[in-house]
Amino acid sequence: MTWSLGEGARYAEADAGLLDRVLGNLVENAIRHQHSAEQVRVMTSRIRDEVQLRVIDAGPGIPPAAREHAFQPFQRQTDSGGDGVGLGLAVARGLTEAMGGTLTAEDTPGGGLTMVVALPAGAAS
Repeated sequence: MTWSLGEGARYAEADAGLLDRVLGNLVENAIRHQHSAEQVRVMTSRIRDEVQLRVIDAGPGIPPAAREHAFQPFQRQTDSGGDGVGLGLAVARGLTEAMGGTLTAEDTPGGGLTMVVALPAGAAS
């Protein structure tokens, strides 16, 4: 897994424990669905008043029409190969929203899925 910290994207208004849980769920999902030799990447960037954390994979992705449904509890991708019950994305979105942010899914250029966590930007301490 590789990390890339963008300029000005090092501080977000977030609870460290909740953010750890969100990123843990997203990274575990990305690794589980990875179907190529490419590594999972986590990138951060600052856009206006928010920090975006992107968990990027090159797996099969989720069709655009099914993305919102994937965030509902007990939803699993049929090819996941895991033994989870389908709560990871629902929990990750709920925790992100509890921190005042959003969690969305988008296509990864070249194939795959990118999960975007957007949180209010914070000041350096």
